[in-house]
Amino acid sequence: MPDNTVVTTVDELRKWVGKETGVSDWLLITQDRVNAFADATDDHQFIHVDPAAAALTPFGGTIAHGFLTLALIVPLRQRQTGLRLGLPLQFAVNYGVNRVRFPAPIHVGARIRLRSTLLALDDIAPSTVQLTFADTVEIEGEAKPGCYAESILRLYVRDNQ
Repeated sequence: MPDNTVVTTVDELRKWVGKETGVSDWLLITQDRVNAFADATDDHQFIHVDPAAAALTPFGGTIAHGFLTLALIVPLRQRQTGLRLGLPLQFAVNYGVNRVRFPAPIHVGARIRLRSTLLALDDIAPSTVQLTFADTVEIEGEAKPGCYAESILRLYVRDNQ
């Protein structure tokens, strides 16, 4: 995959279906980030926020919330090298997810990155396309990913291409 390939039309983007579109740099998961997410969502389960109690579990320490990991897909996608959208967009929105799994815990202190593949590009309406990505949140040094999600992004293009 060439670094930072720019596509400027929907037809160019169609050629990327089935191909890897990007890999982000590594992001360190800190206890401060996990605690802030716990505060924002009122999910203060001890396996996320109490290092002493979490150390006594099979996890051996605190772990990131699954939904924190899922939420990090958006900023990790923005940090990816690879495919870049140069389409004349009005805007883009996260439309949803088809499936989400958390195969392995992400321990505080681990580094993660996002690897994405474009699974589908569907025409929704004139000047509107829907992209479905296979997003894998990899954990540095681990065989299993921390998250797998099929995420859906809708692009509202200025010109019908």
